Amino acid sequence: MADPGVVNVHEAKTHLSRLLERVEAGEEIVIGRAGKPVARLVPLASPRRPRQPGAWRGRVKIHDDFDELPEEMMAAFRGERP
Repeated sequence: MADPGVVNVHEAKTHLSRLLERVEAGEEIVIGRAGKPVARLVPLASPRRPRQPGAWRGRVKIHDDFDELPEEMMAAFRGERP
């Protein structure tokens, strides 16, 4: 018996537009041959905007002592206990 969550190839070809509407709504569709899953239609991920250098300028402040690490903390990184 075929898996009820699998759309057969004939049905997929016949109703491709409807299946694409379901995928656009966020659903994943599995296409099968002889009841066995062979492919999956999934929503295409939204393209990311390219990174823009300086986008956080003025929103982040790095303090002057950022690169200074207290000796106690450095010792902890080395596995030394006080």
